[in-house]
Formats: sequence, C-alpha cells, structure tokens
Amino acid sequence: MADWIEEGKKAPAFTLKDDGGNQVRLSELKGKPVVLYFYPRDDTPGCTKEACSLRDRYDELKKMKVHLFGVSTDSAESHTKFKKKYDLPFPLLVDDKHVLSEKYGAWREKNMYGKKSMGIQRSTYIIDADGKVAKVFKRVKVDGHDQQIIDALKEL
Repeated sequence: MADWIEEGKKAPAFTLKDDGGNQVRLSELKGKPVVLYFYPRDDTPGCTKEACSLRDRYDELKKMKVHLFGVSTDSAESHTKFKKKYDLPFPLLVDDKHVLSEKYGAWREKNMYGKKSMGIQRSTYIIDADGKVAKVFKRVKVDGHDQQIIDALKEL
C-alpha cells in the first residue's frame, strides 16, 4: 500500500486500457489538465452518483480542456455496461490488477462493519498540464465533489 502522492510532485506515469480497449498514457496527455477519479465499483450507489454528477458537468469540464478518467478495478466489460447504462461520456480505465491505484495511494485497507479488506479508496487527483499533481482529494464524499473538482481546476 503506497502513500498518497503529494501535491507539487510529478504524477506517476501510467499506461492503461480504457473501456473501449484504447491505450491511455499519461505522457500523451501533457498540455491539458487530467482528472483521475478513483472509485470502488461500477454501478454501486455512491459510484453511480459520483459518475453521474461528473457526467452532468462534463460540458463544463470539456470547455476547460480537461481529460477526465474514472478508474476502478472492474473489467472493461463491466465499465462498458456502466457507461452505457448511465450515458457516461468519459473513459473508464481498467485497473484490474490495481497497479495504478497502488501507485497513486488509492489502494488501501478498508474496514466495513468490522471486516477488513483491500480496495480502492474514493479519491481524486488533478494533474496539471505539465504533469505535476496539482490537487489531491483523499477519502472523497460524493455530494458536492463535482464542484470541488471544478473549483480546483479554475485555480490552475
């Protein structure tokens, strides 16, 4: 379990496939801000609410020239169903071996009803156009998080 990446540090490089099978490389996204939001599971109540709030603000994010990606350990097939069901306009990255989640510190021990397990801690990273971590939201609460992201992007 890695620590959270500190603001101001270079964002760890990654190459992952998205829900459509396309390779996404952080190195190819330079020049525009990147939002990586880590979420536990497709089509669960909190994750659906978070994804839909970002969907509803997507036009605003596009105007800000932002690359937005959801990240979970679900399969491409699961991501595809989730995207289709809720009409999500942004890519969902397949982190099935939790490599990216570990690099960014989002893979953590969780305790639910006394049962401990490893999984993704809901969190968001905003990476600036130069590839540095500009903002980290740890242990995200879904309500109002879309506005937090937009406010942080406006400060870049």
